[in-house]
Amino acid sequence: MTETGALGRIHTQLLWDRLLAVVEEQAQTLMRTAFSTTVREAGDLSAGVFDTRGRMLAQAVTGTPGHVNAMAASVGFFLERHPIGSLVPGDVLVTNDPWYGTGHLNDFTVVTPVFRGAECVALFASTSHIADVGGLGFGPDGRQVYEEGLNIPIGHLYRAGEANETLLDILRANVRDPVAAEGDLYSLTACNRAGAERLLATLEEFSLESLDAPAERIIGQSREAMLAGVRDLPHGCWRNAMRVDGYDEPVDLVCAVTIGDEGIDVDFEGTSPACAHGINVPLTYTQAYASFGVRCVVGNDVPNNAGSLGVVRVAAPEGCILNAPRPAAVSARHAIGQMLPDVVLGALEEPLGGRVPAEGASCLFGPVFLGGRGVIPGSRGEPFVINAFYAGGTGGRPGKDGLDCTAFPSGVRSTPVEITENAAPLIIWRKEYRPDSGGTGRFRGGAGQIMEFGHAADEAFAVSKMFDRIGHPARGRQGGSAGAPARVYTSGGAELRGMGREVIPAGERMILETAGGGGLGDPEQRAESETAADRRNGLTDS
Repeated sequence: MTETGALGRIHTQLLWDRLLAVVEEQAQTLMRTAFSTTVREAGDLSAGVFDTRGRMLAQAVTGTPGHVNAMAASVGFFLERHPIGSLVPGDVLVTNDPWYGTGHLNDFTVVTPVFRGAECVALFASTSHIADVGGLGFGPDGRQVYEEGLNIPIGHLYRAGEANETLLDILRANVRDPVAAEGDLYSLTACNRAGAERLLATLEEFSLESLDAPAERIIGQSREAMLAGVRDLPHGCWRNAMRVDGYDEPVDLVCAVTIGDEGIDVDFEGTSPACAHGINVPLTYTQAYASFGVRCVVGNDVPNNAGSLGVVRVAAPEGCILNAPRPAAVSARHAIGQMLPDVVLGALEEPLGGRVPAEGASCLFGPVFLGGRGVIPGSRGEPFVINAFYAGGTGGRPGKDGLDCTAFPSGVRSTPVEITENAAPLIIWRKEYRPDSGGTGRFRGGAGQIMEFGHAADEAFAVSKMFDRIGHPARGRQGGSAGAPARVYTSGGAELRGMGREVIPAGERMILETAGGGGLGDPEQRAESETAADRRNGLTDS
């Protein structure tokens, strides 16, 4: 494909559309074959294609910003350890190292080189959240990463087509659900292979020897389009801060956003120091969600790849909670990291003329339920562990109400009731909107939800909680009120902490009320017809 001018641009657009289709098929293959419900049912994953320099060209629509944008950086770490020239057909690389992957041990990233004959022409990468990696289990209670599970350094999952059986033996011996863990690694391998097969067919169809030339055009055009969007904004520095619950004391997230001709710099100087528990965030995950906050409102129609991502530069002082060095505990890094888009959006409110949403619940409400022998003293039931995802409300948006019970910024789907009840001896007795939880405003904040969980045999069970927004609800903007804070308690009336593992006594249930989003604008300007519709829909009792 050597045409220039209009014909060359048409071919580039056709190739770009094909790459998007390829990576989306890659992601859908991962979802169809995954063993963990977090991937199969909620879409907690990422998938993308990279050039041989490790630059992300295209990402699947399905996936989370934390996985996608962190994976965009992680492929470079893979190539530092295993340069392209050292790889051969049939090689597959893997790691779950939080500082070289996507931030915690539960996320496995698999990278597969694509060969056309003897030449490597591209790489596919994918990430998924594996339900259990041993240790204390998914939760915030660890003091160091060593307690949080099995850490696999960057290495071979397959070498020239032969599985690394030693690695698989170690994995199976260290996790609570070895079938799911091993199966998810096969799933990641399969989705990359599906992408590779489609890419090779695409190169053949487009008469391309490699992706090198198209990669330069795609990345260059994306960078220039993103820079054009940045240069339309006023230049200067704006600041914002947000206080959230943290593990046992509040955490301050402080940022300065500087807009200039060569891009946007986000600096988290002034943020709280690293925590003694597992809510610390490796820098790659901080960069992933902070850059996503910018991309939500600046150049959001520009493809998300190495070109556009390179225009947003994110820094955090080493030793703060957003750049926690090894061996900090990081299992629940999302509890802090997913707050960052709201922090960044708050700083961008003025230069964007107020065209940003109010704060939302932001972090997922993802309880990990455990029970049975070895978990609950005296229990004779089969041991079980299940990680489910639920959401609060998003903040009111410019021109629209916030979204109810919707995960932002992660974008994952809530786990269906039927899946949870089928995978564990639990009954979800209630799942309903939480009235009056969205903050009031010209545009109402999104509503949270109320859920009630019990053991099917009324036995005791444990829950590892990673909930925030209990003491520090989502704030409104431009006169809108704050959303309702989250709450978690038992049917017996005991209030539970937002963070950490606790036991729900036999015969009792856990009740979770997720947080609502903040309102946007003056509540007096809200149309009565909209308030009446909220009453009809059960979103407000007032």
